[in-house]
Amino acid sequence: MPLSTGGEAIVSGLVAHGITTVFGLPGAQIYGLFDAFHQAQLRVIGARHEQACGYMAFGYARASGKPGVFSVVPGPGVLNAGAALLTAFGANEPVLCLTGQVPSAFLGKGRGHLHEMPDQLATLRTFVKWAERIEYPANAPALVARAFQEMLSGRRGPASLEMPWDVFTQRVEVGAAEVFERFPSPEADPDRIKSAANLIAASKTPMIFVGSGAIEAGDEILELAELIEAPVVAFRSGRGIVSNAHELGLTMAAAYRLWPQTDLMIGIGTRLELPTMTRWPFLPQGLKSIRIDIDASEMRRYAPDAAVVADAKAGTSELLAAVRKLGYTKTAGRRTAIRDASAATLKDIQKIQPQMAYLNILREVLPPNAIVTDELSQVGFASWYGFPVYEPRTFITSGYQGTLGSGFPTALGAKVAHPDRPVVAITGDGGFMFGMQELSTAVQFKIGVVVLVFNNNSYGNVRRDQRQHFEGRVVASDLVNPDFVKLAESFGVGAARVTSPDHFRNELEKALASGGPYLIDIEVPRDSEVSPWAFIHPAKP
Repeated sequence: MPLSTGGEAIVSGLVAHGITTVFGLPGAQIYGLFDAFHQAQLRVIGARHEQACGYMAFGYARASGKPGVFSVVPGPGVLNAGAALLTAFGANEPVLCLTGQVPSAFLGKGRGHLHEMPDQLATLRTFVKWAERIEYPANAPALVARAFQEMLSGRRGPASLEMPWDVFTQRVEVGAAEVFERFPSPEADPDRIKSAANLIAASKTPMIFVGSGAIEAGDEILELAELIEAPVVAFRSGRGIVSNAHELGLTMAAAYRLWPQTDLMIGIGTRLELPTMTRWPFLPQGLKSIRIDIDASEMRRYAPDAAVVADAKAGTSELLAAVRKLGYTKTAGRRTAIRDASAATLKDIQKIQPQMAYLNILREVLPPNAIVTDELSQVGFASWYGFPVYEPRTFITSGYQGTLGSGFPTALGAKVAHPDRPVVAITGDGGFMFGMQELSTAVQFKIGVVVLVFNNNSYGNVRRDQRQHFEGRVVASDLVNPDFVKLAESFGVGAARVTSPDHFRNELEKALASGGPYLIDIEVPRDSEVSPWAFIHPAKP
């Protein structure tokens, strides 16, 4: 067997799994790993903060459908990147964190070695799908293969591997890199498929909900939706699985108009957060439910009338066949009601200003396959229902984690995955400043993201909540900002300032045409935005 260092053994495993790009911030414990990256000629995209490394890997994974890999130092570095790993966990994305450990002789000693953290592995295991330590170079091939196997099997999710400082440069005989087959997906129970099909046959007004677990099942879902004339709605991560350009592809705002009359809820690859948790205020009387999910535990978290544990694509295909076998007949005239709901909602949401004015222009200018990342901001919230999405993996959010500051670095990773597509980050002034230093990363690595900074000199949502619910008392939500145009220009980034939607189109087209990173500072008077929440937390009719 050839001699390899621990770092080289890890990198051989990455290469065997098709990894060509790594996001990272080197430090003492992982020098040996970064040297192995260099020798293998992997593209390494550095960053100015560990959190950005994780978010870039997350954006890369969501945009491409392939694993995203990043590396940071242990202890503080891992904790800094923890928000991004938690986001990947919540959004079910295969993101691999490679980190270090104290030298082997100090493992478990608690001596206070550089970057030592009490039981780092146990901490990581609380917010990744799988984590392990590679204590000897010879163990690397199998453990790297296992990490990819875990990330990509069943319900996808992040993983982490740590290696002691000295093992990264320890040179010993190491076997060839390994690649493991994915664990087999559960096969749908025929009796449960039959039960689900019978529920559909008895339904007159079904509605389909999709999440990121259904991204690869778009064709089957649309075929089912067309057969049973069911609107298809996604909250955040499932947007674009059925295009909003299709009359059955509804935003959550349009779908809510049809919700009171819905008699069957079909969830495919989704937690059903929108209708069953805190977003929509009620379940229609007599509502029946079907769930198709690869994760059996989801059936305990919200128990449906028919629980189909299966891959979304396979399960939907089997359900479709079963419904056809029953001789299902479409409900006449349902398309008219669905079209009317979409048209009425499109008109109604225009009152959310100035957010909708900007989102309308953004959608008109961008091609269908452009990628947009959201951010917790007034425009970001409105984009969940006010920005039409036409393809899966083109609208990237932080999901239920709602990690402020994620939008810009996530967009950088998405652009690395798709350098030929326009990528636009929607941010607020508060969230953008969590990661504004990554303008340096964008310049250094020529990552041509356009970042929109909606600048209301506040954490706008926090300020509104405080004013409305705490007798007008405002605490720590007002901000004093730099001149964002000058800031961007100081990094070497093109920049412009916009003060109204009238000027936005020209500046956006100019930014996209520039080809380089570009920042548009969009000034919005404080407290001027109409609350977007009426269409996210609607009132009970």
